Amino acid sequence: MPSNLRIIKTAIFISGRGSNMKSLIKYSQKKNSKIKITKVFSNNKTAKGIDIAKKLNVPEIYYYSNKFFEEKIKKNLDDIELICLAGFMKILSPLFVKKWKKRLINIHPSYLPHFKGLNAQRKAIEAKASFSGCTVHYVNKKIDSGNIIKQKKIKILKKDNTESLTKKILIEEHKLYPKALNVVVNRLLLNEKIN
Repeated sequence: MPSNLRIIKTAIFISGRGSNMKSLIKYSQKKNSKIKITKVFSNNKTAKGIDIAKKLNVPEIYYYSNKFFEEKIKKNLDDIELICLAGFMKILSPLFVKKWKKRLINIHPSYLPHFKGLNAQRKAIEAKASFSGCTVHYVNKKIDSGNIIKQKKIKILKKDNTESLTKKILIEEHKLYPKALNVVVNRLLLNEKIN
């Protein structure tokens, strides 16, 4: 890695299995990557993603309960410049979101603005939609409503059910999230040069 390469220190918030987290960490470990995943935070002490983060050598991994999550993590975010939500099932406060404006991103399993919120894949099947997909977006105070960074459209076949659609979307999420993260990092670095 070139010594003059500017690295964006990044944290990931998870609640579950951590498959999107894994794709982001692997992306960050590539040669000439502009990000380094230095911290993973979970609001679920049984999240499988915690073990994955340990195996992938993330330096700092934290668990805090939902009740005190934001309060407890503050002291551990001083050196962090960007936060990625990856299957994080807690709504962050408007104050937290405002503080991290343009530095807080999320991935959602639908082609937004369609099917916001929980159970997006099931909603798409029940609506007999012809397509769904996945979207990486900036987080704002409304659920799944922030500016879109990148999207991938996925055709829904007649034979698809919630389970098969979820699997298809997840495959695309693992490809899309690192690409979107790269876009965000480049925007941050460009903004630094301008300012």
